[in-house]
Amino acid sequence: MSYTLPPDADQRPVAIIGAGTLGARIALMFSAGGSPVRIINRSHDRAAAAKRFAAEHAVQVRAQLGLTAARSGEIEVAGSIDDGVPGAWLVIESISEQRELKTRMIGDLDRVADRDALLATNSSSYPSSELIDEARHPERILNIHFLMPPQLNAVELMSSGKTDDGIIPALLAKLPTYGLLPFHVLRESVGFIFNRVWAAIKRESLMALAEGVTTPAEFDRIWTATVGKPPGPFRLMDQVGLDVVLAIEEHYAQIRDGIPEAPRALLREYIDRGDLGVKSGRGFYDDYTT
Repeated sequence: MSYTLPPDADQRPVAIIGAGTLGARIALMFSAGGSPVRIINRSHDRAAAAKRFAAEHAVQVRAQLGLTAARSGEIEVAGSIDDGVPGAWLVIESISEQRELKTRMIGDLDRVADRDALLATNSSSYPSSELIDEARHPERILNIHFLMPPQLNAVELMSSGKTDDGIIPALLAKLPTYGLLPFHVLRESVGFIFNRVWAAIKRESLMALAEGVTTPAEFDRIWTATVGKPPGPFRLMDQVGLDVVLAIEEHYAQIRDGIPEAPRALLREYIDRGDLGVKSGRGFYDDYTT
């Protein structure tokens, strides 16, 4: 029988593994849409900061997106998946972009999650087919790739090739209730739909900076003047985290020919100085507070 959402999904929490920039924003969207949320992170301080971010922005996001749930969902924090995952109907890992870590995490989640729970990876560059080796129930695993909500609310859904055929249609119907815009990636694609193009934009932006053609602020200014919507590539890379951007670029370089070295070398210079973007207070821009 094809998958259907649990009848009590609206009462059960969504569990988010990882309390970084995207983890906090994913938690915000599900809470704003009315679902209870659990943020799971080994660092209590990081999890608490993500909870504060989501709680502080939920009312604004609900009004901005016209969400119809009676109230925002309660947010809890947990220090381990054993404490935070049981009971959730949807579990999303948003940990470091490293294949081995994600594979181990997906296997662990498959072990502790309720049998009817969906398991998703928010990986920016790894198809879920590469992350299911330690899972006993691959039929409930898929990619749910978030961009940068609430500013960029597109969400890409991609099967591992073993994902139950009913899961993606169920999520295509459910996710808009959280103000998200889901898109179905019809075939497995490293980079999904949007990130294939976005990777090329980031790479060429970094190349222009490495060659001394422009500055981050000037590039973002011309981007906004022509494309018409902020943030520009450099501001957005700061929001994502330059270490994450580098990890994605390193993965592309491993699987595709012709990826230039200069953008990655430039990113390493920033990272070696500790300039990771918003989360460190300084990246391509230095106007952040930590």
